[in-house]
Amino acid sequence: MKWLVGESEAGQRLDRSLAEFCGAPRSQVQRWIEADRVTLNGKPARSSVRLRAADLLEADPPEPVVAEVLPEEIPLVVLFEDEHLIVIDKPAGLVVHPGPGHPCGTLVNALLGHCGDLAGIGGVLRPGIVHRLDRGTSGVMVAAKHDAVHLALSEQFRDHSIERMYRAWVQGVPREAEGRVDRPIGRHPRDRKRMSVAARRGRAAHTRWRVAQRFPASSVSLLEVRPETGRTHQIRVHLAARGLPILGDDLYGRGGGRDRRLRALAGRLGRPALHAAVLGFCHPIGGERLRFTAQPPAELEALTASLEQAERRE
Repeated sequence: MKWLVGESEAGQRLDRSLAEFCGAPRSQVQRWIEADRVTLNGKPARSSVRLRAADLLEADPPEPVVAEVLPEEIPLVVLFEDEHLIVIDKPAGLVVHPGPGHPCGTLVNALLGHCGDLAGIGGVLRPGIVHRLDRGTSGVMVAAKHDAVHLALSEQFRDHSIERMYRAWVQGVPREAEGRVDRPIGRHPRDRKRMSVAARRGRAAHTRWRVAQRFPASSVSLLEVRPETGRTHQIRVHLAARGLPILGDDLYGRGGGRDRRLRALAGRLGRPALHAAVLGFCHPIGGERLRFTAQPPAELEALTASLEQAERRE
């Protein structure tokens, strides 16, 4: 695999950029580098070197490792499936891949149980996974069934040619009809479990949003959100930084804040009010443009109905 470094990647660490290029975990890429499977301009690479525009990166990954995750019969809502990929509507509460505290019962276990096999290049514990949704987020996801599709989809995510639209029920009623947040995101300087726009070494992140519906009686708005980059917790962090934290987001929005009505709504919801509604991409093999939608689950529909009822009472 070969990549020519562009202007936007210049200055980034080699291991970080290569992980993005490949759609692989950074730790896995570092193992490739340690095993002399990565070169920079024809010479052995180092993880920490800073890239320059027009540098040539080459990687020769080892053969995929058979996933050490057991298949489980967990029901899936399948929106599309062929021999190359599968698109599902992930419910809130389902963790995407095994990790500390979640050794089983994840989407990966469910996909292995449904598909029988998945690409190994995503990592031993993340076979087939091209992108992820947070545990509390519902909506459309795609997974690859073999390595060529995994790499091709990862490249589309890296090039930002993927169409993604989320629905977010947020605290606050902005005056403007739409907006954009352009603030770098990195690890919070004091809390490593959180991301922040105040990080010392943030990465460029861009999020567009538009008001779909206002509920002034409840101080809530429904936004259509389109992330233009794919940073961890990007939508949650950016909307909170804009003063529009997602309802029910205990990590970035403090639940419902000091407002008792909002706290009650968030408590009944039991999850961040964020839903991946649209996912569009080019099929890596056939080339046709595909676009999938997922309706908000019952608890979010009930939230909207409750907000609309409060408006009528006003």
